[in-house]
Amino acid sequence: MHIRRPPPPRILVNNVSCMRNAQTVLRNINVSVHDGSALVLTGANGSGKTTFLRMLAGFSRPSAGEILWNGHDITSPGVYQQYKLQLNWLSLKDAIKSKFTVLENVQWYEVLEGKDGNASLPALELMGLGRLANEKPRMLSMGQRKRLQLARLLAIGRPIWLMDEPSVALDAEGVQLLEYIIAKHRKEGGIVFVTTHLPIEIEDAMYLRLPQRFPRRKTLVDLLD
Repeated sequence: MHIRRPPPPRILVNNVSCMRNAQTVLRNINVSVHDGSALVLTGANGSGKTTFLRMLAGFSRPSAGEILWNGHDITSPGVYQQYKLQLNWLSLKDAIKSKFTVLENVQWYEVLEGKDGNASLPALELMGLGRLANEKPRMLSMGQRKRLQLARLLAIGRPIWLMDEPSVALDAEGVQLLEYIIAKHRKEGGIVFVTTHLPIEIEDAMYLRLPQRFPRRKTLVDLLD
């Protein structure tokens, strides 16, 4: 009888720790992530949520352990060149160019992907920004700027989303749109990593609550207080 084995995880975080400024930020993190999965990272400020995303993006290296993509260490130069093409990064910095129109701010990134730019307007319309496509970004509210970032994710179309506080500045309708595009992305086999302090409805998501950072050593300033 042939026993069908489950597929290996697309991304494996294997016993990962991270040091920053001589302090332990993350310790012994283990996560297995398959296609269509979502991982929600929660925890207090300074617990290492953004640090975790930055390691997944390859911006920084673990001080111990390894992050594997398709069974290969993402820090290996040859592997990382392929891995980074799978990633879509959404951070608190919106990287919106003021000299471009709203539409051009999406098309610019789409064209950089080697695409024709035709996905940009439908993405903006889905995020409720279609009527502002030809306006300059200075006309946008903070919530609309966040929607523009999300439209960019949709237009670029990479499979792994790394989302740092994606619901910040969004109104209730914006949060519903965020939940919708995450669900749609997962149904298409995409993977989503989300850090958040605010409630976001993500069906069957895995949750990882990071503990507060390990106490640092007291300095002379502490003793003087």
